[in-house]
Amino acid sequence: MENVTFNSPYLHLEGVIVSEQTLYPAFLFFLFVYAFIMVSNLGIVLIIIMEKNLHEPMYILFCSLPLNDAFGNSVIVPRMLVDIFKPYSERYISYVECVSQAFCFHMYLAASHTILMAMAFDRYVAICNPLHYTTIMTPRMVAKLTAAAWGVAFVCVSVLLSLTIRLNLCGTSIVNPFCDNASLFKLACESPYINNVYGLIYTAVLLGSSLLYIIITYAKITAVCLTTKNKTLNSKALKTCSTHLTVFLIMWLSGFIMIILHRFSGYADYRKGAAVLFHIGPGILNPIIYALQSGEIRNVILKILRSKRVMP
Repeated sequence: MENVTFNSPYLHLEGVIVSEQTLYPAFLFFLFVYAFIMVSNLGIVLIIIMEKNLHEPMYILFCSLPLNDAFGNSVIVPRMLVDIFKPYSERYISYVECVSQAFCFHMYLAASHTILMAMAFDRYVAICNPLHYTTIMTPRMVAKLTAAAWGVAFVCVSVLLSLTIRLNLCGTSIVNPFCDNASLFKLACESPYINNVYGLIYTAVLLGSSLLYIIITYAKITAVCLTTKNKTLNSKALKTCSTHLTVFLIMWLSGFIMIILHRFSGYADYRKGAAVLFHIGPGILNPIIYALQSGEIRNVILKILRSKRVMP
């Protein structure tokens, strides 16, 4: 029997499935997590903007990371909070909104890697070529790196979703907590061979290039630290690079595990839980890691807290 094309304007979105007993605890949990992500990430951006001592290339490049975390979670979590109170049979989302959500979700993932690559370049110049740091990392170079990080992610994700929206749909059920590219092209009547090929190439290039770039960059940084007897330089390199490397590993492992679980239908339940945890996890951990590891940001936060204590 041939597939029947059914390009419905609305799709059924599974969302987060919880029991009646855990409905309100789950809602409060996601609400608290979302509030923490927004306050912590946007708070760090405001601190960097307001504090003149932090107007350095490293922190200006870093601003893109918390903004991206706030953007990525704003696309997913509010919709989950609304749908969590709806019966499973009434969770519908328009096709246009689903495609937009999928685009923003993949944009968030891709930008996370490209932004960290731009930050790695800044650390490489600062440690391996400190005498020329100010001449290389000019405001124009910072603007170019930021534009490239967002631009590359935008182009790659645009092609990814363009290949998906050309397909005719036979299904209407998104078996996932939120819309993503893989969930959309699984509804297609036609063979998604091109989508699978481009998706694998896109994933391999994004994860592979970011991992390879980080390995090469940090290998050179390590070589400089081992050959240099400057304890101050080595201490600075250890603090900034360990923070950056920790954030990168969290992002890389999250993306890699999600891709693996998407390829095996037998692990659907694990994939759904992992999809939510790996999406909100970096947004929670990134500001904590940078606030604890970066002495400059930590000092500004402590100064603000002390001033509020003195105010009364």
